[in-house]
Amino acid sequence: MKDLLKKLRRYEIQIRKAVNSQMQGDFHSLFKGTGLEFDDVRPYQYGDDIRTIDWNVSAKGHGTFVKTFREEKEQTIFFILDVSASQNIGSPTKTKVDIAKEVCGVLALSGAKESSQLGLICFSDIREKAIKPKKGLAQAYEIIYNIIGLKPQSLKTNLNKAIAFAQNFIKRRSVIVMISDFIDENYLQGLKSLARKHDLVVIRITDKRETQLPKLGIIPVFDKETQKTIWVNTSFGGFREKIAAHNTTRQQELADFSKKHQINFLSIDTDEDYVPKLLKLFKVRNKAMKTG
Repeated sequence: MKDLLKKLRRYEIQIRKAVNSQMQGDFHSLFKGTGLEFDDVRPYQYGDDIRTIDWNVSAKGHGTFVKTFREEKEQTIFFILDVSASQNIGSPTKTKVDIAKEVCGVLALSGAKESSQLGLICFSDIREKAIKPKKGLAQAYEIIYNIIGLKPQSLKTNLNKAIAFAQNFIKRRSVIVMISDFIDENYLQGLKSLARKHDLVVIRITDKRETQLPKLGIIPVFDKETQKTIWVNTSFGGFREKIAAHNTTRQQELADFSKKHQINFLSIDTDEDYVPKLLKLFKVRNKAMKTG
């Protein structure tokens, strides 16, 4: 229990430091939501923006109608957090899952300040934890305490199962922030489906230890998800270069896919200051919402 309380305190200090010392004026604008939501239709009037015409209603032959919108006062933010064993790579206090939890905590506090409803899904290849959305600072801290104290039941990853669960669990259109290393296969169509229904933000957490291997000859490599050790020759046949190239290709594919399907994408390495990157991402989001 002492270790858990110590860990909670360390995370809280890190999160508060990120919020208070670096975000300052930008903190309040991290989550602005989609701004407007559909309300009704009315007859077209001279000067109306043609982009607001509801072609389905107008096609019924009773005149031309435009969509009207009202300001969206409240939004729901869901965090989907990967807690599988592949996330445990990194230095002792800066593993991928450590950074993922900090990012989740910072954004949860930000969402609470905007009076958003906050929910959480933690996953491996099974649902590890799910919290239904509520408003308030207490809910943000409930999320933080749960992710820090969580001990996953499974070591494996299955992004498709996580996405399928999210689609059933999340009832209304939400901002979904999915945080993972995205080391899995055949999940892109699932992401596409999620992005169709929700406003999706993808944050990929990486660690240089996975790609920048030194020449150490033949070494044992332990796979945390399968719990098996394999021997690899790090000095033979461009092994290190192939690993680095594969990682770069994987990340570029995810970035390109995200751009194509209007998914906000961000990559954070464990040794980076993630706050400026988060601020830049959400400034781009807010700018796009104003011009969209």
